[in-house]
Amino acid sequence: MKLSVIIVNYNVKYFLEQCLYSVQRAIKDIAAEVLVVDNHSVDGSCAMVREKFPWVHLIANQENVGFSRANNQAIRIARGEYVLLLNPDTVVQEDTFVKCIEFMDAHPEGGALGVKMIDGKGHFLPESKRALPTPWVAFYKIFGLSRLFPKSRTFGRYHLTYLNPDQIHEVEILSGAFMFIRRKVLDEIGLLDETFFMYGEDIDLSYRIIQAGYKNYYFPHTSIIHYKGESTKKGSLNYVLVFYQAMIIFAQKHFAHDASYRYLTFFIRLAIYLRALLSLLKRIFMALFLPVMDILIIFAGYLFLKPLSESIKFEEGIHYPDFYLTLIVPSYILIWFLSMLFAGVYDRPYRLDKVVKGIGMGTIIILAIYALLPEGLRYSRMLIVSGALWSLLSLTLFRYLLHISRIKSFQLFNAKRKKVIIVGSKEEYERIRYLLIQTSVNVDIVGFVSNVACGNRDELGTIDQISDIVQIYSIDEIIFSGKDMSAQQIIHHMLHLKPSGLEYKIAPPEGMSVIGSNSINTAGDLYLVNINTIHMPTYRRLKRLFDMLTSSLLLLAYPFIFLFYRNKIQLLKNILNVLIGRRTWVGYWGLQTPSNDSIDQLPPLRKGILTPVDGIKKNDLSDDMKSKLNIFYAKDYKFANDFNILRKGLLYIDRVC
Repeated sequence: MKLSVIIVNYNVKYFLEQCLYSVQRAIKDIAAEVLVVDNHSVDGSCAMVREKFPWVHLIANQENVGFSRANNQAIRIARGEYVLLLNPDTVVQEDTFVKCIEFMDAHPEGGALGVKMIDGKGHFLPESKRALPTPWVAFYKIFGLSRLFPKSRTFGRYHLTYLNPDQIHEVEILSGAFMFIRRKVLDEIGLLDETFFMYGEDIDLSYRIIQAGYKNYYFPHTSIIHYKGESTKKGSLNYVLVFYQAMIIFAQKHFAHDASYRYLTFFIRLAIYLRALLSLLKRIFMALFLPVMDILIIFAGYLFLKPLSESIKFEEGIHYPDFYLTLIVPSYILIWFLSMLFAGVYDRPYRLDKVVKGIGMGTIIILAIYALLPEGLRYSRMLIVSGALWSLLSLTLFRYLLHISRIKSFQLFNAKRKKVIIVGSKEEYERIRYLLIQTSVNVDIVGFVSNVACGNRDELGTIDQISDIVQIYSIDEIIFSGKDMSAQQIIHHMLHLKPSGLEYKIAPPEGMSVIGSNSINTAGDLYLVNINTIHMPTYRRLKRLFDMLTSSLLLLAYPFIFLFYRNKIQLLKNILNVLIGRRTWVGYWGLQTPSNDSIDQLPPLRKGILTPVDGIKKNDLSDDMKSKLNIFYAKDYKFANDFNILRKGLLYIDRVC
């Protein structure tokens, strides 16, 4: 056995699928094995591997054991002369493994090898080659000096940014995203250090390889795509803590004898606290800025509207009661705010039409409550309407001003349709086009580009004309067919096509996804067939609102209805569990089944008291039909669906679940 490819996966099913397709092509002429270690994913990854890649050796862990331990599980049973540690969010070229093997065979002093990595937009990833993070190198990285002076041989050592990325170099540290290792070296130095849960294990292993007298090579004569950031979000507080803690572990292990070690750990811990504090403050600011500003803007409007209304409605010296601004107006604002929340006003991407919907719903609710109040508490319908108009206009204008200020976090939804071309055969064009229609993404499919001219009316030209086609039709995005295009061709076009602002995606063969990445600092983008309507924040809030309203009503009615149920205590428990959010009234059928792969494919829901099956008055439904009811429920969620299922299953809400 020449090569063992080891992939550790955690909840990135669609990226893993594309990765395995590329690996399958790359091992075609090699005596190789592929081992996938799944760290207890809940997205259906294991089911996908079993169904589409039965030749893969799958290790399905029952917990997330971390990156190092999972790799070691596979290394211990791997039989290859070379072992490749490969991230699931990668795409390798058809000749990548052959070239790596040839180079390593010709360089017996080589212990491990890394390749040139690009992101999903064709940009070079600097972590393809790195230096040992000695105390001072780590210091330059943590405090940004390496970014300020990338060409400096002193400050730019962390990513070796002063070296030509298109030439072979002997380097110190390789990336764990693609680490091609000689097996006898692993037998000599030991496996990955399981002290590192995630991050740092590749640095430690690379360093131990050098300490054993071998060389690590950066080999740019083949390239891979790495959809950087899929498994972890690099702006998150958790990432900051885990990454810098890994650096401390590495420093303690290898540099405790260094006189500067104590200062390094001090600066690393200081960086952790500063980055963690900044990350936390940023999250709080991003979450509260728009809601707080909306509340202040609406209240500021009433400071002007109230005296204006008094001057029109009353004689001089007569005013609304003192508590109007301190009690009545805040009540209006609360209702408008909750209505906007449920309308999705604060969901990204921000949309102005949701502001209209939220203020409109809130105004109707306020006017309805106003009509029910005693005459003495009905102060001014005009102030409600004028307040609604002020809220609508001012909040819309405020968002537009944020948008034109080009602050990325507050950009409005871009209604402009992206111009897209598909590169592949006519058959793949039709399949991908249908998939895009199903995803409801905002794109304009201009046509397709084929390898060989076929004369179809949607054909724009052939692959050798793609550069001209992009310019003539002002194309924004290219989707490559993974079935018709080799990874080598795809990467070649990503590296050479102009303009640089183009976006790229790949549609795996027979897959239900289109995968891409828009920049070096963002996670990969997915176009998925839309069976996850219930996963959208707006519908999740509607479902939660339904649960809260119905639970509150049932709780009030409990003294009158408990006599009709056998499990009276269980009925009360169910009502309270739904009210506090531990359960939902309607969930998926089959959650009690330990291995129900069909549920893994659906957006997660809390366990339900009832299921879509309770909405069908039939006792002889097959398990397959019941699973399809789950899909229909998730795909086309409506407030009325939950109501009808609850109405039909009302006699069973004392069910033990």
